Amino acid sequence: MSNIEVKTRIITLTDRAPVKISDEDWPIIASRRDDSWTHGGSGGEYEQALSQGQLDRYSLFVRQHADGRTLVYGIFDAACAWTGSEDWRGGELLDANADIAAAIRRVGTSGHIPDRVIRDCIADLPPQSI
Repeated sequence: MSNIEVKTRIITLTDRAPVKISDEDWPIIASRRDDSWTHGGSGGEYEQALSQGQLDRYSLFVRQHADGRTLVYGIFDAACAWTGSEDWRGGELLDANADIAAAIRRVGTSGHIPDRVIRDCIADLPPQSI
């Protein structure tokens, strides 16, 4: 008998109940993470801001099941005290053959995720043969 533990996670979706998935069954096919520091300054000041939690952090993930269903979700982890913003989580469960790039744009825009993060996540999608 095997003692292999299957890693699961709960993903917050927008305007519907969260879903619980297995990482093995829903691998990441595209993602982008970034952070933002609004106080300017040098690299040393950035490192200090990072260590003190003064950065807004943005994440977008795309996971796809073997049956073609896709989860697109985002996380905005705000440095509330420094930026006055608030945390956000949301996403969409797409049917097979849905427009994934459009869903990334919708989820990112809904979460106030910077356009550069949205563009980079779309660019990280697997290429399509034409």
